[in-house]
Amino acid sequence: MLLNASGCLDALTAPEVARQLDAFVTKTVTPLARPGNPPTRIVETDHGMLNSIGLANPGRERFLAESLPRLRELGLPLWVSVGGFTAAEYAETCARLEDVTIELNLSCPNVDEAPESAAEIVAACRAATSLPVYAKLSPAAWDIGEVARAVEASGADGLSLVNTMRGLALDERTLRPVLGTATGGYSGPALRPIALAAVLACRRATSLPIVGMGGVSTGLHALELVAAGASQVALGTVLFADPEAPGRIRAELAEELVRLEVDSLDDVRGLAQADALLS
Repeated sequence: MLLNASGCLDALTAPEVARQLDAFVTKTVTPLARPGNPPTRIVETDHGMLNSIGLANPGRERFLAESLPRLRELGLPLWVSVGGFTAAEYAETCARLEDVTIELNLSCPNVDEAPESAAEIVAACRAATSLPVYAKLSPAAWDIGEVARAVEASGADGLSLVNTMRGLALDERTLRPVLGTATGGYSGPALRPIALAAVLACRRATSLPIVGMGGVSTGLHALELVAAGASQVALGTVLFADPEAPGRIRAELAEELVRLEVDSLDDVRGLAQADALLS
């Protein structure tokens, strides 16, 4: 199952790209509208991209009244990324949603975080909705497996791994930060080993389904996340440069299975957990 990482695809302006996916994940929705952070918001680096969008979105009411009905016209399963600055804000938005999967953005590096822990936020949302709830976790956690166990105990139905890492880029002429907020979320190829390690750790810690993401740009990259323990894979930065990536990666993934002489992804899922190799 291929999804997009939240914020990496505008399905209303590129519906043909969205329809290559198995489900579409919205940009993060917050209770009030947010204009986002000051420019510059995006900068390329040697091995990836930094962004400081700042959760720019029209707010919950406009999203529910305008954006969500239009997104349903895609005919795809929808995942709604939910953000907030307190556990109550997260829960209030979750309570308003219907017929979607919820992804809780618990780890955006570009805005202030809620004072409550990830587990406390998940618990508040679990009490507010019966919809599937996935917790999107930060790779910066020292023991991400422990965080995964905590959100599972609080009622999470799945995990999304990983969000971006905080990074900094300097202008080579002035040696001052390029982004308007100085630091931003780092994504792209260099994030992939970090994502693999996080998926591996969380699969060892919990039985929850995992959406793996971070630096995926080929079928082999997707297969590696599955081998580490991912149930689904999401595409992020690659969608900015290659709108045909979903179809291409599907084809490459099928080729990798042929190369490995296995029948399905189930034959390699979690293979890295056992420190085993295919013969």
